[in-house]
Amino acid sequence: MRCPSTAFILVCLCSAPVLGQASRTPPPKPTPVPTIVRPTPQAATVPPTQTLSPIKLEDQWTAALVKRDSRTFDRLLAPNFVYTEDAAVMTRSDVIKSVTGSDRVEWARNEGMKVHDFGDVHVITGVLHLRGRGKDGPFNRRYQFTDTWQLRNGRWQIIAAQDYLIPK
Repeated sequence: MRCPSTAFILVCLCSAPVLGQASRTPPPKPTPVPTIVRPTPQAATVPPTQTLSPIKLEDQWTAALVKRDSRTFDRLLAPNFVYTEDAAVMTRSDVIKSVTGSDRVEWARNEGMKVHDFGDVHVITGVLHLRGRGKDGPFNRRYQFTDTWQLRNGRWQIIAAQDYLIPK
């Protein structure tokens, strides 16, 4: 008796995998998972050769102060530019007029500039060091600044600036 039952168990065990494979249906195809496509920031679509970086434009700003070049400011300042110096707020036209005002900047340099990149907006912080002559004689001033640049129609323009005269 022992042999027939052992034979039966062996037949069942050997045929179970064959029967299991025969009854399987192919697995269902996986459902595609939609991917999220995020737009590329506008700054990434403009080749670097077409536009100067805001850091280079900051240096143009300081050179224009020395040259009293209002055309450079006309190009760099966005139409609705706003400027704050200590407690005074100036418009774009106020700033352009001040370039040829009574103070004469003889030397200018940017120090410790840092770029804070937000895609098509860059915020630059640093110190503007100026030497020159005004109605009260020679001056040597340092301003802590925050300038906000925006990529507008393929070129960088400054949209807002804030300067604070650092006490001596």
